Amino acid sequence: MNLFKKQWKRGLVYAMVAILTVGTVAGCGTSTPPKEDATKPSTNKTVNIGYVNWAEDVAVSNVWKVLLEEKGYQVNLKTLEVAPLFVGLNKGDLDVFMDAWLPVTHQTYWDQYKDKLDDYGVWYKSEAKMGLVVPKYVDLKSIEELNAKKDLFGAKITGIDPGAGLMKATAKTVDTYGLNYEVVQSSEAAMLTALKKAYDDKKPIVITGWSPHWMFAKYDLKYLEDPKNVYGSAEQIHTLANKEFTLKNPEVAKMLKAFKLDDKQIGDIESLITGGMTPEAASKKWITDNKALVDTWMK
Repeated sequence: MNLFKKQWKRGLVYAMVAILTVGTVAGCGTSTPPKEDATKPSTNKTVNIGYVNWAEDVAVSNVWKVLLEEKGYQVNLKTLEVAPLFVGLNKGDLDVFMDAWLPVTHQTYWDQYKDKLDDYGVWYKSEAKMGLVVPKYVDLKSIEELNAKKDLFGAKITGIDPGAGLMKATAKTVDTYGLNYEVVQSSEAAMLTALKKAYDDKKPIVITGWSPHWMFAKYDLKYLEDPKNVYGSAEQIHTLANKEFTLKNPEVAKMLKAFKLDDKQIGDIESLITGGMTPEAASKKWITDNKALVDTWMK
């Protein structure tokens, strides 16, 4: 009898355990997963930022490298020309690009890849602009006057990297205005070197230029008038991200959407870099000097 009671009690315990186990499993199977909380840190702590070697993009990409690393993220900066950068952003090999000029310069890339990209909005508060630029000491006002002065410039326009939207717009400008000029493909650094040499010697030069850029603070330059509006109206600079990155990193997305700079603020970062500091060191100093502003992005 005692043996029977023991067996009966043991069976009752097993049955209760089984019921509880089934209930627990059933509960797990039917529970609703929690929604993403944009205020919580992401579990994915790696951020791949792609950038083109343009002054403003180098500056802001490094600022965010420093800021995100302070929050425990591992940030990889990868410099590319525009075309492969957008391919990488589309594939997810890159997560963020902070220098998309819309609605003209990078519009073709945006139209091609927008299904897999998120637009975090405009960070540059002023109007972005591009066109052909000459020193103010050059007696020239309009693109239409270039053919008459082609010997003065050696019939050359000094450009930047060939994949840039600015270069595509310049090629269209040459065709539209019937310019008998060669557009020399190089890089931003090479173009700036050519500009400095010509400016120091007070010689004429025509370059592909854009704003924001520190060269307008360092040199007295002017845009040539574009009566046919080939370069289009002033643009805006956007931050773009891969959609999957946004889903996995709501905290980073929220901070980047809050990011805003005006002309002076971006110019201050660029000036620190051109003054001899590394981009990362310049970013750290600028962040320290502008803590109140930075805090508005990081909340």
